Amino acid sequence: MDMPSFTDASRRPDGRPDATYDAIVVGAGFAGLYALHRLRQVGLKARCYEAGEGVGGTWYWNRYPGAACDIESLEYSYSFDEALQQEWKWSTRFARQPEILSYLNHVADRFDLRRDIRFGTRVTTAHFDEARALWQVETDRGERVTARFCVMATGCLSSPKPIEYPGADSFRGRILRTAYWPEAPVDFTGLRVGIVGTGSSGIQCIPLIAEQAQHLTVFQRTPNFSIPAGNRPMDPEYERSVKADYASLRAIERDSDVGICARLLPETKRALDVSPEEREAEYQRRWEAGGLYFYCSYVDLLVDRAANDTITAFAQRKIREKVRDPKVAELLVPKDYPFGAKRLCADTGYYETFNRDNVRLVDIKASPIHEITPTGLRVGDEQIELDVLIFATGFDAMTGALLNIDIRGRGERTFAEHWKQGPRSQLGLMSAGFPNLFITTGPGSPSVLYNMVLGNEYHVDWIMDCIAYLDRHGHATIEATQEAESDWRRTVDEIGRQTLFGAASSWYLGDNVPGKPRVILPYLGGFRAYKRTCDSVAASGYPGFALV
Repeated sequence: MDMPSFTDASRRPDGRPDATYDAIVVGAGFAGLYALHRLRQVGLKARCYEAGEGVGGTWYWNRYPGAACDIESLEYSYSFDEALQQEWKWSTRFARQPEILSYLNHVADRFDLRRDIRFGTRVTTAHFDEARALWQVETDRGERVTARFCVMATGCLSSPKPIEYPGADSFRGRILRTAYWPEAPVDFTGLRVGIVGTGSSGIQCIPLIAEQAQHLTVFQRTPNFSIPAGNRPMDPEYERSVKADYASLRAIERDSDVGICARLLPETKRALDVSPEEREAEYQRRWEAGGLYFYCSYVDLLVDRAANDTITAFAQRKIREKVRDPKVAELLVPKDYPFGAKRLCADTGYYETFNRDNVRLVDIKASPIHEITPTGLRVGDEQIELDVLIFATGFDAMTGALLNIDIRGRGERTFAEHWKQGPRSQLGLMSAGFPNLFITTGPGSPSVLYNMVLGNEYHVDWIMDCIAYLDRHGHATIEATQEAESDWRRTVDEIGRQTLFGAASSWYLGDNVPGKPRVILPYLGGFRAYKRTCDSVAASGYPGFALV
């Protein structure tokens, strides 16, 4: 079979030829950096585009006070290079944003990745040229290139929601967004600060801002469950023990559903199969351990409402114990959805912050925000005066970054049209009608419910094996079949309906974005089952995909 020629360049309107590559990578976060590294390893010519002025993806943009990972740093790190694992020393159990960004910069330098990355450059269009079986990619800087493959490493939480309240242009103070935090430190001393949003970003930054501001008003629509992070300086002995046998840790992670296991392995029992005393002790043990291990206490917590009620009651009690004012505590206690059905947060002193005299909690479900005024917010019947207004209102998760690019496949069909009723893909990796366009940790994969670094490594490795298969067997393109992506959509939906995730209004289902189809975005069957399926598809010659 004839393969496309990469020496034949198309012409731009100014007469100059397009640059040609084997692959274009969009995004220079964990996925994009590893994809660029792997493409080089197999001798492919690649270019990576990154909208930020440096590497890091999410960790480049989210510089707000308190930004940190909720997976242990020894696990939330690359596993592909043993020397890298051994040489990098993390200062704390859960790495904070500056250290994660330093780590990613170290990776970029260590593997000489920057020379193939164009920073400060946003991909605006990616159109498939059917005659040449090539993708034509354009950027906001006027650059146009062609490539056989596109790897969309655009991230799951990288497209912030717009400010939804009128009047932002009239505000005479300063408006900040956690998703686009300025590089220079922000001094809140002596200022009246308001923050809208109590998801992960809000929960992390609220305690630190409260320590500095004259007064902080927190505007909460929906309370979230948050567990203690238990962050502390890295224990040198613990670090040595992990690094002495990193391979075993990684093997356990890759054979688990969530990809975290260093301190407490996921439980294998059902919550109601043990006595109340044993269950209480297990919850307490994991609560004190800190981090997301609490999430893995029993295997049935997200599929059995009666089992979930036990952990929900435990977490609700813990919140009430931390907050002195019973009325404030009741506002902070989630009551309308099961524990874990919304994104679980990890905090350092979040609930205790509401015991401070300079902090006020406003329930904007009961008293909605009407508008942003020149001097603050009009909430219910009240005008609240503010000097600084912070929005921690989340993202158009898992689909937003992809749909913000004008992607067109066969017959000029747009990605936005193809996903109009919700994302459609085979295994969360490819969509029908979009040949050689790969997605890392996108909708239809475990993505946000697994260790994202290892999940991205797995997807990139799967993509590289797929490209090698195409070349060994003389194929120019691969894409999902319509039948396979429909089957996978049904599989994701059917598994999702067996869980409690549908009992909450969350970004896992697209509920936080007006007009977004309400569908289950991540695959909820666990990483182990997902990996077995993907591995089987690859080993069987890619059924569910059309190879030409």
